[in-house]
Amino acid sequence: MANVLLPLLTTVAEQARANFVKKTRRTLSVQEQFLRRLLQAYKMTEWGRLYGLKDIKTIDQFREKIPVLPYSSYQPYTDRIAQGEKNILTPDPVVYFNMTSGSTSRAKMIPITQRFQNSLGWANLTTIGFLGEALRSRGLSFGKLLITNSPQLLGRTSGGIDYGPGSTGVLRMGKFVYEQLFANPYDTLKPDDSLARHYVCLLFALRDPLMRGMAANFPMLILRTCTYLEEYSENLIQDLESGKIANWLKLEPEIRARLERLFSPAPTRAAQLREILKSEGRLTPKLVWPKLSYVATARGGTSDFYFQRFPSYFEDTPGFGAVYASAEGTFSIYPDLNNDGSILAIETGFFEFIPEDQWEAEHPKTLLATEVKPGEHYRILMTNYSGFYRYDIGDVVEVLGFYETAPLLVFRYRRGGLLSSTSEKTTEAHVTAVMQALQQEFGLPLEDFCITLSENELPARYLVNIEIAPDRTLENPQLFLRRFDDKLKEIHPYYEVKRRNLVPSPYLRILAAGSFSIVRQRQLKRGIPDSQLKFPHISEDRQFLAGLVVEQEVKLLKE
Repeated sequence: MANVLLPLLTTVAEQARANFVKKTRRTLSVQEQFLRRLLQAYKMTEWGRLYGLKDIKTIDQFREKIPVLPYSSYQPYTDRIAQGEKNILTPDPVVYFNMTSGSTSRAKMIPITQRFQNSLGWANLTTIGFLGEALRSRGLSFGKLLITNSPQLLGRTSGGIDYGPGSTGVLRMGKFVYEQLFANPYDTLKPDDSLARHYVCLLFALRDPLMRGMAANFPMLILRTCTYLEEYSENLIQDLESGKIANWLKLEPEIRARLERLFSPAPTRAAQLREILKSEGRLTPKLVWPKLSYVATARGGTSDFYFQRFPSYFEDTPGFGAVYASAEGTFSIYPDLNNDGSILAIETGFFEFIPEDQWEAEHPKTLLATEVKPGEHYRILMTNYSGFYRYDIGDVVEVLGFYETAPLLVFRYRRGGLLSSTSEKTTEAHVTAVMQALQQEFGLPLEDFCITLSENELPARYLVNIEIAPDRTLENPQLFLRRFDDKLKEIHPYYEVKRRNLVPSPYLRILAAGSFSIVRQRQLKRGIPDSQLKFPHISEDRQFLAGLVVEQEVKLLKE
């Protein structure tokens, strides 16, 4: 069945892509039409009556009447929806709540209706259409992919509405469609234990030597899967030989029973993999799936830091951003491989852009999609079928150019994630660019890094916390720290100014192996879903890395 349905799905995706491309030639009218339809449909909700949506006829009136509000202004309404009240923010029944990851603030609940989910699903089909075209142009083929996202819910509200990560809602509501794309059975996604889930996903996907893709929300999660493949290669091969799933895995009994019914010996494939392991000394995705055509994961932000490690696992396999999205909605759609520019998703929401000179204004003046300028940074506002209007999640995007008349965006960083010893406002984008450059300059792969501030000093100094990849050493820590300081001064003028006589010199802290794995486990225990795990590379929380072993602390010898 899946072999028949996959070509059908790709045909529909190609049609979605072609229709979307036509609409990018008239971006403003598509955006106006989206807003008009939403206001008409939502005007008799409680929120719609409160703000007089029925009287709004133009974009200018919309901007004049509807304020830019934080989540705290919506929370009383979402709380009531969670208790079962109807027609509050949306006229349609709320069927699910997307929960934000809570990695940069308290978790938020975003109402999801079927209408909202359909708009996001269409964006996903469109990006599959773009992926297929991009692969064909390079002589590559689209096909099934390995995915490890969990479909497990986090809970149910008192009003009977399920809630969980956005990716869980997408998987559960689009289960039949997405099953056609997966190289591993849907049941392999169900184990609660993260290692067990990744192991069985790999185990079933390894049966197919012709698998074409891998996908995860963030590059760090792709690297984690690669690590599991390498670390458990012998176990995986043994299971393929025997046709039995390792008994040491923490699998729920009913899930183990279902998976064992689906699993059978694959001795020929096991022999192929054992030969690769013998000759290469390791298993990597590109070695075990030589026809791998794409790796789909988030681009922009801190992604490039992790991408520097991709060639050792994927060689020249191209990357694909798919969609730039959050729990609140989809912002843009990627049209090509190995490209950071993504097209504004003009059919999933109405978008406005706040220029930098308006960021501190109480009532900021906004630009429309066709009014932005390449090279400029903006905060992006979203109005969509969630019932949130002119909503600012804090994302800062850069406009790279235009696709027809629709802007090409790349996510840079989220406001609020700032590091300041005094008032220099260092962003995650600043430190990520520095660490990327240092990885290349020193030929030193890092497991991860996080810049924090020292305690009991005013002003505080920057602490450069790094974990070096296994079997590698930093020969000249003093020079590494000096180059960090110089590079940050170079790309961040405010840091350079403050370092002259206010901010003390940074310290380098080399952490013990496995340190950042401990931090991620702490995040999971805090309730951050596995598939939404993002690692902050700056933190003003002095306790964020508390308890980790510092193997070496290095100070600059002289200013």
